[in-house]
Amino acid sequence: MDAAAATPALRRRPLSVHKESNGTAAAATGAVGARVSRAGHAEELGEPVSPSARLVEDFYIVVVIGIATPVNLAAARAGIEAQLARYPHFRSIQVKDDASSEDGHRRWVPTTVNLDDHIIYPKLDAAAVARDPDRAVEDYVGTLSTLPMDYWSRPLWEFHVLDFPTSEAAATTAVRVHHSLGDGMSLLTLLMACTRSAADPTRLPAMPPPPTTRTGAIWERPRPPASAGALAFAAWVWSFAVLAWHTVVDVAAFFATILFLRDPHTLFKRVNHGEHQRKRLVHRGLSLDDVKFVKNVMNCTVNDVLVGLTYAALSRYYFRNTGDADIKKEIRVRSILLVNLRPTTSLQACVNMIESGKESDVKWGNELGFIILPFHIALHDDPLQYVRKAKKVVDRKKSSLEVVFTHLAADVILKIFGLKAARATFHRMISQTTISFSGMIGPVEQVEFCGHPIVFIAPSGYGPPEALTVNFQSYVNTMMVNLAVDEAQFPDSHELLDDFVESLRLIRAAASSLGKNQRND
Repeated sequence: MDAAAATPALRRRPLSVHKESNGTAAAATGAVGARVSRAGHAEELGEPVSPSARLVEDFYIVVVIGIATPVNLAAARAGIEAQLARYPHFRSIQVKDDASSEDGHRRWVPTTVNLDDHIIYPKLDAAAVARDPDRAVEDYVGTLSTLPMDYWSRPLWEFHVLDFPTSEAAATTAVRVHHSLGDGMSLLTLLMACTRSAADPTRLPAMPPPPTTRTGAIWERPRPPASAGALAFAAWVWSFAVLAWHTVVDVAAFFATILFLRDPHTLFKRVNHGEHQRKRLVHRGLSLDDVKFVKNVMNCTVNDVLVGLTYAALSRYYFRNTGDADIKKEIRVRSILLVNLRPTTSLQACVNMIESGKESDVKWGNELGFIILPFHIALHDDPLQYVRKAKKVVDRKKSSLEVVFTHLAADVILKIFGLKAARATFHRMISQTTISFSGMIGPVEQVEFCGHPIVFIAPSGYGPPEALTVNFQSYVNTMMVNLAVDEAQFPDSHELLDDFVESLRLIRAAASSLGKNQRND
């Protein structure tokens, strides 16, 4: 019996799936809808559920958090209860204005939160935990992808406490949150607002400053002064012409992907999009200093390095598992890259607003667009070639309004054609590509939550109809690579993590050699 065998006994009462044909949850939803209809004051019930949140009803975020000490349940409960007021969605449920309509408007309605429904101490097999505690945690977290949440009767978040030591931490907590509550950035902002510096618990944790090179929206490039000359003005005009052309090309590719353009079948593409398959969520820590070293040598961004690193790791995995040794072969697949559309306010500024009681000024929820990012699978003698290629691809995508278009397109399709059409379009876009990819920045110093020092933060998720999801998360001096894989398709997921480690080692070594040559020149 493995560690996941006891999962049916996770709660005092079983998880249930809402059925609108009967049941108390449906009746409650209908009753609320009737009250809204009669009173004509839907706004009194709460804010509407955003279109983006409606599109991700099948998506969940799972954040595995390593803790340096055993869990103090009383302190954790008190801390969680005190923080609930910061974010209304964590103490609200969704109800329909019109219970008879699938596409009816939904609103967030405040409800009473029973912490016993949300803080879960699973009973795992003691022998399995003693034999391999790391595997026990991994197996249990994987089972969360097979368990539904009680969508209509309670707020959509859970803390799963695994209070036993592993090789990484003294205890582990898996936080499962429905994606409608917010995207990764808003949830990370909330988490950081609930933490304190481990070095000085009286203050908020230090966050990385915003990029100094960011100049605002791409269409807000200032016109050069007259003193700059005609050439500078012509370059400014030309940049908008290039922007328009790239946007047209990317929008055409967007529609082509929805209609007919499909990635070739590879080891990474999901075999069956029609079946819900169990996910395995795994992670590995990489050196953030090594990533920054490569960034400085190559004169690029951290994101460029991470995309190039992913190119390299997937290439190693592909050619090893296929046995293909053709060094001239290059396979082009595509990734859905999630992009935060919020203003360029720093994460630190958002955390400070929450701390000062101005959480209403923070843009919560899902404020995401996406771009279709080409991924190249190939063998290169020079490991830095992966980073060069990634920089070229990412720079090209920066000169496009694709991310704005995809965000607006989702809203328009939802409003004109309804929820079913919008969701089908979104899922088809994902199923026609191969990988989901994202990355987030975290604190630059160790933090503690309710008196518990945090060792690592590993966010991932499940729900998208893809076999592989890659997420990067920085924390202190570690860059955590997090993979969500279809368990049946990637039984060797830890070997793929090894490929990330080895690829970074090779890229770092090549960058070091290049840096020495540049200094000698």
